[in-house]
Amino acid sequence: MTRVRPLISTLLVLLCGCVPGLESPGGLEAVWGERGISDGKFEKPRAVAIDADDQLYIVDMTARIQVFDRNGSFLRAWQIPEYYRGRPSGLSFNNAGDLLIADTHYNRMLVYSADGRKLDDQTIGGVEGHGPGEFGFVTDAVQDSHGNYYIAEYGQFDRIQKFTASGEYLFEWGGHGDQPGQFVRPQNLAIDAEDHIWVADACNHRIQVFDATGDHAVLVKMWGVHGEQPGELSYPYDLVLDGQGHVYVIEFGNHRLQKFTLDGQSVGIWGGNGREPGQLFCPWALALDSRGRVHVIDSNNHRVQRVGL
Repeated sequence: MTRVRPLISTLLVLLCGCVPGLESPGGLEAVWGERGISDGKFEKPRAVAIDADDQLYIVDMTARIQVFDRNGSFLRAWQIPEYYRGRPSGLSFNNAGDLLIADTHYNRMLVYSADGRKLDDQTIGGVEGHGPGEFGFVTDAVQDSHGNYYIAEYGQFDRIQKFTASGEYLFEWGGHGDQPGQFVRPQNLAIDAEDHIWVADACNHRIQVFDATGDHAVLVKMWGVHGEQPGELSYPYDLVLDGQGHVYVIEFGNHRLQKFTLDGQSVGIWGGNGREPGQLFCPWALALDSRGRVHVIDSNNHRVQRVGL
C-alpha cells in the first residue's frame, strides 16, 4: 500500500512554493508515491484520469495503468501490451465509463474497460500519416455528449480530428503554427457542458477553446502569453474544468498549478520548482475529484500531490 502523508501544518503549506504576490486560497493536503516499478510506485508518471468514484488512473513510463483511491491507496494495475516505441501520454473517460488512452507513439486511441480489458473494436487509428483517420503522435482524446470523439496529435501537422462514436472520420482543424486556430503541440483536451473543446496549446503557451459541434470548428476564445508572472503560462500540459466557472492549468515549464476564470484571469497559483512537498518538477497532468481537490501528477518527482486551491 502506498504511504500517504497528510500535511496539516499551515506553516509547511506556506513554505512549500506558493507564488508571492497572488493570494492562493488553498494548500497542500497530501503527498504520495515514490520512484520505482512495483505496485504503487512510479517511473515518471505522465497522465491521469479520474472516474465517478474518485479512483485515479495513472500511466507512467513503464506503460502501466495503475489505479488508486483518492487517498493514494493502490487498487489494481494492468500493462499496455505494446510500448517499446513509446508510452501513452493522455487518459480520459468516455460516456460509458471506459478509459481512453492516447497511445502516442502507436498513432491511435485505445479503449479499455475500467477493470483493464482492452476493447479492440473501439480502437481508432493505428496508421501513421496525415490523411483522414491517420495520426502522428496522439496526445489526448475526449468524447462529447453526442458520442463523438476528438483526438489531438502533435508533429508536423498539429491538429485535432473529430470522429463519430463508431470511429468514422468527420473533419479536422488546426495545423502547425502560432496563428489563432493553429497549434504547436496540443497536449491535452477538456470538454465543457456546451461540448466546447478546450485545448492546452502547449508550445504556444496558451489555451484555445472551440465550438466543433457542427461540421467545422469555430474558435470561441483564446488566451495566454508566455511568461512566469501570474496569468502567464509556460508549456501548459493539462487543463481541467471545475464546472463552477474555473479552469485549472498545469504548467510543465513553470512547475506550477494555476487557477483561472474561464476568460483567463488568474485567481490562484500553487507550486514552484523543487523536490520538497508543495514543490513540483516538470508536472504533466492533473485531475479534479468530486470534493473539488486537485491531484497533480508531479512527474519528475515520481509522485502525486493533492491540493485545495
